Amino acid sequence: MHSSATSRQSAYLPVPWEYKEVIDEEITRQRSGKVFFFNLAGEVDEAAGRLIERFDEKQEGEFIRLDTGVRIRIDRIITLFGKIGAAYGEYEAYANVCADCKGDE
Repeated sequence: MHSSATSRQSAYLPVPWEYKEVIDEEITRQRSGKVFFFNLAGEVDEAAGRLIERFDEKQEGEFIRLDTGVRIRIDRIITLFGKIGAAYGEYEAYANVCADCKGDE
């Protein structure tokens, strides 16, 4: 896995307030940790650092920025410092797909 900015290609999906509240709490606490997310290629990626801001980019969606300069779209976050993010359900479905299941017997 490697750190990068998240996708500008997929449409931004609105994020429930509870995920934004968790982000805002982590900004206030000034904690550091790992963020797992889906990157530009739709692959699971990770970044580590201190969460410094949540901001809105017109036409792109809402993002977080780490002190390392990495920005991550909040609808693509799988986990934030071990807490479930908005894309966790997508990740769980992705992780549970049987790679050998093709419907053939």
